[in-house]
Formats: sequence, structure tokens, C-alpha cells
Amino acid sequence: MFHLNENDKKAIKTVLDIKEYNEENFDPAILDQLENDPKILSLLKEHGGKLLSDSRYLQLTKFIQHGDVTVYQHCIHVALCALKFDARFNTGADLGALVRGALLHDYFLYDWHDGSAPGNIHPKLHGFYHPGIALKNAVKDFNLSLREKDIIKKHMWPLTINPPRCREAWIVCVADKYASTLETLKLKKGIIAIDYAESL
Repeated sequence: MFHLNENDKKAIKTVLDIKEYNEENFDPAILDQLENDPKILSLLKEHGGKLLSDSRYLQLTKFIQHGDVTVYQHCIHVALCALKFDARFNTGADLGALVRGALLHDYFLYDWHDGSAPGNIHPKLHGFYHPGIALKNAVKDFNLSLREKDIIKKHMWPLTINPPRCREAWIVCVADKYASTLETLKLKKGIIAIDYAESL
């Protein structure tokens, strides 16, 4: 699908080398900073605004990801973290693909906590199967680039056997795990306050 050139390899190595993000740096206030960073929010709106207001995409507000965080909120957090990583490490990612892939990475459209929920066909193996389900749903509802497809399909690596094949997918793979950690820590201190469905 993709042939990694030297710039891709350098960007991937940079993103995976996250020594600065040790336990002491997993401060839940980082989400507050990202949620209020005008430059990052501007990029999110520029590249993901149409998607965020699409009635099909807004279905994600109905499903919970972690604690009180909806899948919609979680996907936005992943996109914000991915944009921050790109800016911090100067990866040269395709920002359109990065944002759209991040926003659609969990477009599985069911309550994964409920084993009998429609669409939850592998309730005990959600982590392994939901990337494929999200990709199938996203392809049905939206036009996707090859990079966006790779982001969605590979974001749970190493649970997905095949690793990401583009820098954007590597960034979202790391951003997803980072955002999930921040959400979990923040939920211990209270719910995430921003209602993105209203504010964007």
C-alpha cells in the first residue's frame, strides 16, 4: 500500500520515541490545555469541521468510551493529541488525513460495554475487532483516502497484527493510547467538562 521513504521512517521513529511522556508527564491538565489551544482547535476545525457536524458522525455522542467520556469526545481528544504530536515533533504529516483518520478511528457505532448491543458482534474481543468494524462503517458513510483507512484499521496495533504503514497512522496509534491515559486520569478527578457537540 505505502512504501516508507526515509522521511516517513524518521517521522515514525520520532513519534515512537516518547521518552518525554513518562508517568510524571501524564498530567490530565494536558487535555485542558489542548481543548483551549486556539492554534490546535483551529486546525481541528479546518480539517475536521465538516465531519464533526455531520449527523452520521454525531451518533458517536450516544456511546460511552471511558467513564463519562463519549466516543465523540474521545475521538476529538485523539485528534487534538495527534495534532500536538505533529507540531511538537515536526512530523510533516498530512493534516487532513491525520485529523479525519483520528476522528473516525472509533467509528464502530455501538455500545462496546453492552455485549448484546446491536453491532457488538465480538463483545469480549472489542479491542481486536472494532478497528475493522469502524473502517467498514466509515467507508460506507464517508469518502476516505488510503492514509485515513490505514489510520482507522491499524490504530490498535499491536492488537492488530499488521503495523501502521504511514506516519499519520503511527501518530494516531500513539495519540489514541496517550489520550486514553489522560482521559482515565482526568476522570478520576471529575468529568471532562466540554460538550463538543455544542461548542464546535
